[in-house]
Amino acid sequence: MSKSQRIKGHSFEREIAIDLSEVFHESVKRNIGQARDGGDDITLPPFRIECKRRAHIAVYKWLEQVIAATEMDDEIPVVVARADQQESIVILRYSDFCDLMRSHKIFLSTT
Repeated sequence: MSKSQRIKGHSFEREIAIDLSEVFHESVKRNIGQARDGGDDITLPPFRIECKRRAHIAVYKWLEQVIAATEMDDEIPVVVARADQQESIVILRYSDFCDLMRSHKIFLSTT
């Protein structure tokens, strides 16, 4: 990985951490040693977040990476990714999405 690619990735991690800090009104930091240690980029219980900023995205590979970093049953692995010239997306397993919907009692109206 080139230096410019690393800078691009670190900048995106910081961007997501700052955004989440604003959303949750608390300081959210990126995990500095995660690249060496093989962990997630941001830990925000119950979420383990992997941030990717690339021209092409490898969704399942990245999701498997953060799933491997998930240590406890109540942690939810999440990937945040953005391709060049695109909006950021959040990727999680469908089963985790359903659990979140149930736990927050989110119901869709059919009327």
